[in-house]
Amino acid sequence: MRQYRTVRGHQQRVARRVLGTVAVACTLPASAEVSAQSLIEGALDLTRGTSSYTELSMTIHRPSWERTLSLVAWTRGREDALIRFTAPPKDAGTATLKKGERMWTYAPKIGREIRLPSSMMSQQWAGSDFSYNDLSRTDNYLRYYDFEIVHAEHRDGHTIYTLDMVPHDDAPVVWGKETLVLRDDYVTLSQTFYDQELEPVKRMETLTVGELGGRTFALAMRMQTVDKPDSWTEIRYVAADFDAVVDDSRFTTFALRGR
Repeated sequence: MRQYRTVRGHQQRVARRVLGTVAVACTLPASAEVSAQSLIEGALDLTRGTSSYTELSMTIHRPSWERTLSLVAWTRGREDALIRFTAPPKDAGTATLKKGERMWTYAPKIGREIRLPSSMMSQQWAGSDFSYNDLSRTDNYLRYYDFEIVHAEHRDGHTIYTLDMVPHDDAPVVWGKETLVLRDDYVTLSQTFYDQELEPVKRMETLTVGELGGRTFALAMRMQTVDKPDSWTEIRYVAADFDAVVDDSRFTTFALRGR
């Protein structure tokens, strides 16, 4: 189901965008050639490239329990991705395939793939604080959002940019706005998701920046609901190959089953 912005939310966005334009004009030099478009594209491509293979761990923490899962992922360009859990044994083989705007899941216990309808995209992915929408957002930013630089500052040898990303009125997304904080080398430092009233709902923070696979990027990130400080999900990169040769057959429902 598509979500639409409220009139009040639209008015608030207009006001914030005007103020943001003034703020960035006072902060950036007149000769700056950096654009919001180039920053978004650079951030999207940093951990994907033409094709990639990565190994990751995901820790889901709740007040009374915590568990860690291992997974592998293959990507091709900005649109295609296959993610498969490899441990613990009860989760091994569970997989998610994104191909263009379509997404499927596969659970060995069920023995068949399921095409996810748009109404399920906001649900939790594997019981974590990430949603299926979070997995599919790479190319959607360029399709469904307007974005602009609203602030820039120099810190720790880098220029840090804050971007407001506002979905189109008919965009198939649940958020009223997202704010992305990036370094000038496209490393993501944080991302905040706002509801239709522009109140923050959840935030992803980078915990560690380092080099892996010949690239410098966020190696560990934590996603957390704003009003639940004792519940969070951390994803950490273990290995990465950004020059991986990935066959077209990897991004099929047949491969989703691990064949």
